Amino acid sequence: MKIALYIFSALVLIAGIMPLVKKDYWTFRVFDYPRVQKLLLTSTLLIIWISAIYPNLKKVDYGVIFLLLMLFIYLLTQILPFSIFGKKMVKSANKHQKTSLHLLVGNVYQFNKNYQKTIRLIQNISPDIFMLVETDQFWANEVSALKNEYPYHIEIPLDNTYGLLFYSKFKITNQSINYLINEDIPSIIVDMELPDQRKVRVYGLHPTPPVPWENTHSTERDAEILIVGKLAKAYGKPSIIIGDLNDVAWSYANDLFLKISGMGDPRRGRGMYSTFHAKYPWLRWPLDHIFLSPHFKLKKLKVQPNVGSDHFPISAQVVLDLENENEQFEADQEDKKEAMEKIARGVNF
Repeated sequence: MKIALYIFSALVLIAGIMPLVKKDYWTFRVFDYPRVQKLLLTSTLLIIWISAIYPNLKKVDYGVIFLLLMLFIYLLTQILPFSIFGKKMVKSANKHQKTSLHLLVGNVYQFNKNYQKTIRLIQNISPDIFMLVETDQFWANEVSALKNEYPYHIEIPLDNTYGLLFYSKFKITNQSINYLINEDIPSIIVDMELPDQRKVRVYGLHPTPPVPWENTHSTERDAEILIVGKLAKAYGKPSIIIGDLNDVAWSYANDLFLKISGMGDPRRGRGMYSTFHAKYPWLRWPLDHIFLSPHFKLKKLKVQPNVGSDHFPISAQVVLDLENENEQFEADQEDKKEAMEKIARGVNF
């Protein structure tokens, strides 16, 4: 039993420290994702070591327990900001404040043909805007039934799992379709006019994940996210960044994005709101994101029911308050240099 504990403890310790290695190769970056799972495994191992093996512990055993305890504390400090015990990065709106924008983001999984579930969800919650990714021509044809209610739309159906559909009830005053890193992977910038004539800019993207069957490195993903973050920072007006970013909320790349963009993560101080994997409850983490500029307060954030995809859709009701000031992460010179280096590597990858 003790040999098995040594082996499992070593594996968990290795998995725990891998994200600290700031390399873009997938074998390092994939360990960013299961942070909660690693915390549960670490706590389980500690309980077994202390309760089952305590009378016969040796010096090496105390060393293993100490390392597991340090890993437990580290993981806990990384997870607590994404719980009710963390500080809210985006302020909560007063319940009497009227929702300015209700939005929905969902990765529908291109090969999921149960489109009616997604359409019914949109009809039931009636967001002002929605963006669906992994949408091919089949999905574009079916979702087009909503055009009467959503007269403004951008459709980029693709067969490579990077298609994108953006539908809005509000007038689109300006739009651009960009291929920031890869000529096969689009992103969008949309300027909209709210009913009170105030303007909001939305950035939508879906970069590649660092997995061997998609992209062996996170280089292109990180670069695309950072480019959009810099664009939002330079814009300086009310803006929202949405999409399946294929990155978890607590990764070091995501922290760098928050510093560079000045955006706020509404998950912080509220919960994880995990959106992937919809079919495996023990393997879930937050991959689909809604980031808000400091001009917004949050009224409601919700993970929506399963629509047959491997992702749950996520929605948010936000209030535009130009006097509002949310917490922002500040980028120092080292952060800015790292971001520029990451962008350069991604563009030239």
